[in-house]
Amino acid sequence: MTHRVIKWPYGTQVSEEELRRQMLSEGLHPYTWSNGPNFQYSAHTHSYTKVLYVVRGAITFHLPDSGEDIALHPGDRLDLPARTPHAATVGPEGVVCLEAAVREPQS
Repeated sequence: MTHRVIKWPYGTQVSEEELRRQMLSEGLHPYTWSNGPNFQYSAHTHSYTKVLYVVRGAITFHLPDSGEDIALHPGDRLDLPARTPHAATVGPEGVVCLEAAVREPQS
């Protein structure tokens, strides 16, 4: 599986509650996190698929394996498969995100 980005329609408002309801309707268990302006995450991976919506602010994910930069703004969604190396840079106004972990079934 490769990553998937779903952009929110430009110029329309989005609320945290609306995004939370969407995640819950998919059986996800979202939690909120935030960072201050220009915070940087170094490259890392997760054992789970990350499903993330930006609520406020902006964040850019950097995928070192492909060289791709993915800029996310309010309402945008990123589905990032487990074990995908990524780094991130928070925008100049900080960021608030809703995130959920999708764990692979135990075999």
